[in-house]
Amino acid sequence: MKNRFLVMLVAVGALCAQAAEIQVDFNKTVGPVKRVNGVGQPPLVGKLANYPMFHYLKEAGIPYSRLHDVGGWLGGGLFVDIPVLFPNFDADENAPESYRFVYTDSLLKALDANGVEPFFRLGVTIENFVSHGYPPMNILPPKDYAKWGRICEHVIRHYTECWANGFQMKITYWEIWNEPENHPDDNQNPMWRGPFSEYIKFYGTVAPYLKAKFPHLKIGAYGSCGYYAGVGSDQIPAANSSPRTEHFLSCSHKFLAAVRDNKWPLDFFSYHSYSNPSEAMRQVRFVDEHLNQYGFTADKCERIYNEWLPYVSHANLGSALQAAGIATELIGLQNGPCDVACIYDARCGVGNYSPLFNPLTYKPHKAYYAFTAFNELRKRGTAVSAKATGDKNLWVTAAKGETGAAVMMANDSDKAVPISCDFQGKTVDSCRITDQDRTNETIPLPTELPPRSFLVVILH
Repeated sequence: MKNRFLVMLVAVGALCAQAAEIQVDFNKTVGPVKRVNGVGQPPLVGKLANYPMFHYLKEAGIPYSRLHDVGGWLGGGLFVDIPVLFPNFDADENAPESYRFVYTDSLLKALDANGVEPFFRLGVTIENFVSHGYPPMNILPPKDYAKWGRICEHVIRHYTECWANGFQMKITYWEIWNEPENHPDDNQNPMWRGPFSEYIKFYGTVAPYLKAKFPHLKIGAYGSCGYYAGVGSDQIPAANSSPRTEHFLSCSHKFLAAVRDNKWPLDFFSYHSYSNPSEAMRQVRFVDEHLNQYGFTADKCERIYNEWLPYVSHANLGSALQAAGIATELIGLQNGPCDVACIYDARCGVGNYSPLFNPLTYKPHKAYYAFTAFNELRKRGTAVSAKATGDKNLWVTAAKGETGAAVMMANDSDKAVPISCDFQGKTVDSCRITDQDRTNETIPLPTELPPRSFLVVILH
C-alpha cells in the first residue's frame, strides 16, 4: 500500500511538472491594450433602417469596421466605393449634386451609433470575376489621378466637416486603394487593372494632396496582399513562397522606396495574411522589420493588419478550430508589433470569410466570443506582462485597470494542455470558456485547457 501511494505521488508530480505555467506580473506594465480587435465590413442583413445585427459589434467593443468590399458584387452595390459615391467621373467634383452619399450615410450613422469608428478605404470592391474572362467594372486606374484625389477630398469633408449636408464624424484612417499588387499579370488582377508602377504614381499624386488638406488625419496604404515570402531576422523559413507571393514582396519594396525617396506621407502601412496563427505572427514580425528597413519606424508609421483570418474554409465556419485560432491570433497581435488589426470580416454571410456570425440564425458563431473575451482586456486598458512556459501551444495575454484585471489564454492545438496559473494572489471572479462542446460558458478556473479552446479569466 505504501509503495502504491508513492507511485501515485510520483505520477501526480510528473503531471504537475508537465503543466504549462502561466505567470502574470500585474506590476509590470507593457503598454496599452491595442486596437487589434477591429473587423472588416459589418453584418449587413435585413432592412437598412435599423441594422439589426450591429449591436453585436457594440457589445464586443469593436473599435473599427474597415469598409472594404462593402460595395457589393460587380461593383453594383450601394456603399463606400468611390464610383458609388461619385457615379459619373466626368461630373463636377465641387458640386454636391454630383455625389450619392445617402446609402453610405446610413451605414456610417449606424456604425457611429454603436460606437464603431469607420476605417475608410478609398477605392473599389474586389472584382474576382475578371480572372474568368469578364471585363472589369471599376478596377481600372482612374483616368485622372488628381481629380480622383479631389473627389476623395470632398468625401472626407462630407463625413468629417459637414460638407454637402454631411457629418462631423471621427474617422481617423483613410486608406488609398486595396491590394493593388494582387496578381503579377495585370490582366488577372482583380483590384488594380494596371501596372503596379502606375499605382505608385497614383499614390504619389493622391496621398500628398489629401495630407496637405487634412494634416490631422491619417493617410496611408495599401492593403498589401501579404508577406508569405518574407524571411526576417528570426530566419524562420517562409512557408508559402511562390512567384505570386514573391511579387507581393517585390512590390512592397518598390512602393516603400518610392515613398521614402519622394518624401510622400505614409501615416500607416496596411497588409494582410490568411495564414494560421504562428505563421501569421512570423509575417507580422517581418513587416515590422521591413518597414524599419526603409525608415518607416513605429513612431512614424503605424503597422495595420487589416485583413486576417486563420483556418479559412467553409467547413471551419462556426468551429472550435477557427474560434481558437482567432483567439490565438488576437493574443499574438496584442503581444506583437502591430497597432491596429481588422479581421476579414464581420459579414453575416455564407462565404469562407464570414467567421463571426451564422447567416441561418443571425446569431454569433463561436469565434465571436474571442472578441468579447478580448474586450475584457480592452475594458481594463493597460497590458501587463504575461507569459506561458512549458508548452508552445499555449498563448496568453493580460491587462489591468480600475475595474480589476483580465487574463486571456488560448490553446491552438488538438491536444489538451494542463495549466498552472500564478495570478499573484488575485481572486478569480469568473472564467468563460469556448471549446468544442461549450460556447462562452462560465466554469471554475480549470486545470487544463482543452484542445482548440480559449478562456478569459476575470480577477480582482
